[in-house]
Amino acid sequence: MQNDKEKFKNDFYKRLIRFSLEIIKLCKLMREDRNLWPIADQLIRSSTSVGANVIEAKSSSSKREYIKFFEIALKSANETKYWLMLVRESSTAFASEAERLLKEANEIAKILGSGVLTMKGKKKF
Repeated sequence: MQNDKEKFKNDFYKRLIRFSLEIIKLCKLMREDRNLWPIADQLIRSSTSVGANVIEAKSSSSKREYIKFFEIALKSANETKYWLMLVRESSTAFASEAERLLKEANEIAKILGSGVLTMKGKKKF
């Protein structure tokens, strides 16, 4: 059981890093359109915040602090979804990539939300 839990965590960390890198690649392309610069900046900030807060939770000094980092990561994932929706709706050139990343952001948000509920004891398996 513990090995499965550790494998899931490690896979999730890798997934968050891959997600951030894919967002950064998209934003690099978005820089070709001056109107998308502010969205690209916000998108990079929010998407990289997800992984950063999950990793930072590892060094928490209490369960309460650990949960707080996951709540912040969830909020950042939700913010990322907003920026991706803006990209999808405002730029046909990047709509399909934004949609793909939006699906990944939704999955990440669901994992984080489920984790928060479980840690708070509001979700039972």
